[in-house]
Amino acid sequence: MNTLARGCVAEYLGTFALCFFGIGSIVLTQDAVGAGSLVTVALAHGVALIIFVTGCMYISGAQFNPAVSLGLFAIGKQGAGQTLAFIVVQLLAAASATGVLVAVLGREMMDPVSVGATVGSLTQAGDTSGVFVLEALMTFALMFVIMSAVVDERAHKLGGFMVGLTVIACIVGFGPLTGASMNPARSFGPALYAWDAHHGLFWVYVLAPISGALVAAWTYKLVWEHGGAEAPETPAVPLHEGDATQKR
Repeated sequence: MNTLARGCVAEYLGTFALCFFGIGSIVLTQDAVGAGSLVTVALAHGVALIIFVTGCMYISGAQFNPAVSLGLFAIGKQGAGQTLAFIVVQLLAAASATGVLVAVLGREMMDPVSVGATVGSLTQAGDTSGVFVLEALMTFALMFVIMSAVVDERAHKLGGFMVGLTVIACIVGFGPLTGASMNPARSFGPALYAWDAHHGLFWVYVLAPISGALVAAWTYKLVWEHGGAEAPETPAVPLHEGDATQKR
């Protein structure tokens, strides 16, 4: 199996786990009252990332997010072919994880929480600007942590913990307002089974994370990567044969 294929498998497994455990936690805590359910959902997403980012970052870079993949592509950390392949796999993983939960748990359990869609009070109110700003800012924070804790060769190898903790913080802080998606794939899976769940704002859950990730990637590259100690000239993620020109 070549490097790209191994990377695609890693991206599929990691994105599937994020969506499977994250959506499952939303469905299974829907009758809980108070902050306990929010913390449970945050932990389900965060712990899944801690485990799978740690396990997959040396294989594919553990991106698990189309916004992250596009951010890395925009600053030359990976090539177009690898980026496209990873995004397709991430979307397939999100769709299949949601589909498994729908098949196992049934629509009667999934529909009351819009199949685990990433929505909040601002989404339900149709507050486009509020959702966009919060999702973009949260994704900026997530992408910054990915750049500094996973991608940068100078970082200590605790990237999985840092990424997972960032997602936990974002969900606890802003999950009730937007659902704290930060990930077009995470929003895409439930949208396939409950298209109206995002109240016409699905496009915001695509564009806002991508915008936040791009700004964070460019900012990191300009300010920290070029402004600090020189990092080794090595790829951000493992390369396949068609991306041999990618450099850090």
